[in-house]
Amino acid sequence: MPTLTDRASRSAFWLPLLIAAVLIVADQALKAWALANLQPGLPAQVVIPGVLEWLLTFNTGAAWSMFSGSAAPLALGRLLVGLGILVYLYVRPQHRFLSVVLAMISAGAVGNAIDGLRFGQVTDMIHAPPLSAITRAIGQGDFPIFNIADSCVVGGTLALLIGSFVMDRKPKPQAQVSPPDDDSASRDP
Repeated sequence: MPTLTDRASRSAFWLPLLIAAVLIVADQALKAWALANLQPGLPAQVVIPGVLEWLLTFNTGAAWSMFSGSAAPLALGRLLVGLGILVYLYVRPQHRFLSVVLAMISAGAVGNAIDGLRFGQVTDMIHAPPLSAITRAIGQGDFPIFNIADSCVVGGTLALLIGSFVMDRKPKPQAQVSPPDDDSASRDP
């Protein structure tokens, strides 16, 4: 039975396209819900105590507010990266694991590009207190509020890194050495 890391099995183009489409729709749906049901500046709404909260914020830059005020150029760059990855997967089909991971990264880039192009800012609403506890412990303040698109980019990138180490550790097939020819063994130099 094939697995996600099966190198021999190439993914049809519809798989990464479907994954990217589903993730983009989920991202945009959650952002629309957040815009309709949450208000910036209000206290967080607890979803799972100590684990997950809704907190509406907007970002005109990238993570940790880097490049603030650069929403349009960042959106264009994100869109080009996201679509470029999908074109790459169309032109050079990859094994399933890589197709899934690259589709996730592409979906995240396109999802945030849509916000940047439509609104001039990215809508964020997911707050994870355990992540903030970690970043505060290392002196970096609260973990940024994020969205599904951000999760796709970060999760896809981490999976790509981990997958590259796992795939490199697989044993490589040994080259078979042929026994010498009987004729060559009996010849004198």
